[in-house]
Amino acid sequence: MPISRHASVSGALLACLFALSTQAQDNDPITNSITPGEFVINNPTLINLGFEWHVEGDSNRNAAVAVSFRKVGDNDWQEAMPLLRLNGEVTFQENIWNMVAPNMFAGSILDLEEGTAYEARFEMTDPDGVNGTATQTVTVSTRAEPMPAEGGAVYHVYPVGYEGPREEPSFTGLMCAYNYRCGAGDTAPGGRPRVKPGDIILMHAGTYAYFYEFYANNTRYNATTTFEGTHYLTADGTAERPIVIKAAGDGEVIIDGRGAFNLFNVKAADYNYFEGITFRNTDIAIWAGTQFIAGSKGLTVKNSRFEDVGLGIFSNWSGSSDFTILDNVFIGRHDPDKLIGWVGAFWQQFGGVDGQTFPPLMSSYTAVRLYGPGHVVAYNHIQDFHDGIDVETYGNPDGSHAIEGPQYPTRDYWHLRPVAIDFYNNYMSNFHDNAIEIDGSLHNIRVMRNMLLNSASHPMSNQPTGGGPVYWIRNIVYHAPGGATRMTSGAPGVLYYNNTIFTESVTGSSANLHWRNNVILGQNYVPAIFNVTTNTGYSTSDHNGFRPNPGAEFSFHWNAPEGAMTLIDGVNETAPRRAFATLEEYSAATGQDRNSILVDYDDFVNVPALDAQDLTRVQRVYDGRVLDFGLVRGSAAIDSGVHIPNVTEGSNGNAPDLGALEYGQDLPIYGPRN
Repeated sequence: MPISRHASVSGALLACLFALSTQAQDNDPITNSITPGEFVINNPTLINLGFEWHVEGDSNRNAAVAVSFRKVGDNDWQEAMPLLRLNGEVTFQENIWNMVAPNMFAGSILDLEEGTAYEARFEMTDPDGVNGTATQTVTVSTRAEPMPAEGGAVYHVYPVGYEGPREEPSFTGLMCAYNYRCGAGDTAPGGRPRVKPGDIILMHAGTYAYFYEFYANNTRYNATTTFEGTHYLTADGTAERPIVIKAAGDGEVIIDGRGAFNLFNVKAADYNYFEGITFRNTDIAIWAGTQFIAGSKGLTVKNSRFEDVGLGIFSNWSGSSDFTILDNVFIGRHDPDKLIGWVGAFWQQFGGVDGQTFPPLMSSYTAVRLYGPGHVVAYNHIQDFHDGIDVETYGNPDGSHAIEGPQYPTRDYWHLRPVAIDFYNNYMSNFHDNAIEIDGSLHNIRVMRNMLLNSASHPMSNQPTGGGPVYWIRNIVYHAPGGATRMTSGAPGVLYYNNTIFTESVTGSSANLHWRNNVILGQNYVPAIFNVTTNTGYSTSDHNGFRPNPGAEFSFHWNAPEGAMTLIDGVNETAPRRAFATLEEYSAATGQDRNSILVDYDDFVNVPALDAQDLTRVQRVYDGRVLDFGLVRGSAAIDSGVHIPNVTEGSNGNAPDLGALEYGQDLPIYGPRN
């Protein structure tokens, strides 16, 4: 589709905001002009592409980079969001984080077709001049969803005790097929991988339970690992030809850890692929990496189920990359019928009530916890964990040192950065803490179209980020009695676009923060509906809808340093505090949210108003599938948004609607597609 005049104007507006004003800090044309440097293409994911353009100069921050794209072979260019301007924003946690964003632009092109080649064009402008090539045009393909390859060997696996007909070649127990030999006792580590890239292991129906406590090769118990009961997978596939472990399709396949600490260890196995398997009764179901030690690349887990697990899929190794986690169900060990937080006097009121203890036992930590570039976690159902989906907080990324002053990873370490990570279309419910944490991530993190329900504390956590952009787009937040957003330690480069949030938004420590087209309705956790603390004078907010809490003395706070170009570190210097009773007062005093409006719960089809102070209801777990978060006909939120390229295309009416769901359009899919 060709770029519309409407889209171009809106894109220019965003580019102006991202370039951050025309006020010069000095009049030196050498430092005010911009010099393009290295252009970086991040790991492609299934539907998104991420880019960085490092620069020198532009000390007055008035340069911009416009972005357009088209499928290879098409004639018309489409507009994407401009790249976000970064330079000097500090992320600081004592002895953990001390990182400064480099002089650069970064951003993503969203919602593309899988496995498809695109041309992407980047046009740099600066009123003070561009010293070098101002345009980059690259061709890059999105990643195709991993699939079993053709032409490899196929091995059939049956559980112990199976006496029916078999397809050959057949084996009793998974490791007997995976390795040439599957002894036990002293010979357990003697086997070497049989499987090669492209091979498929078909697991036939039944329960596979490894009795690791029995010594010797006793086939009655299928004892094929040494004592701890862990399946060590050590063979490498390739991106095009993964090694596949898949249900054969003749009934449910259950791999029962029988209480083993770790069921599958794939730290030495690249491009291994699981599909249609139930993993249960283990602390770590799939362990894919350990910080500074070892880990895997290209892990795929699809259409599987995790139950009675402490961690579903876990890697905090920076070398892990390009995981694909699709259409799975993760069920943790926590009480599915009671919400309870893990910290604070608010939740301590419930200690011992109806069998609850405080602080609650963390028997399940995180469903999916990852680090490194290029991961996709999409269309999963996740419930009853401490956290849902996390980027590992990790600390300063490899190639920088938190103790030695603000640093950014040196060029040799860029391939290990946590960039280009996608979490989208997940259904998530019942967490002690956060539904999604992108803590520890750097650039081009895309969190889109998730339903985030029943989070005791901040379902949208940025604690902290390292530069950004982090895109929170079209997510729904409901029943988060600790507030919606956690931002600490500077948390720069976070963008909230078209989210529907039914609780207060408090950003404790942020920088380069931008809000557009959101609706935010209070749950009476704190009096103010919108409380922003930012280390940059160029954070912005507009075209949102707010429902202040009734009776609140102050409903809006905007704590920012004076001056549109100002950047502080938030540690040695903090922003002045400013509080406002009404939207009108706040907008007039700060210049923020001048086009924003008031909304209420009756703007939505079926969304009960919540009150965090109602102690009879705050522990209730709500089912988002019986609620309706769509806008009612005639709502003030309809047509009250601003166009955001590559986000609001296809909107109805004269302008986009506020919130996650455009009036009259089909709902997104939340959770597994099958």
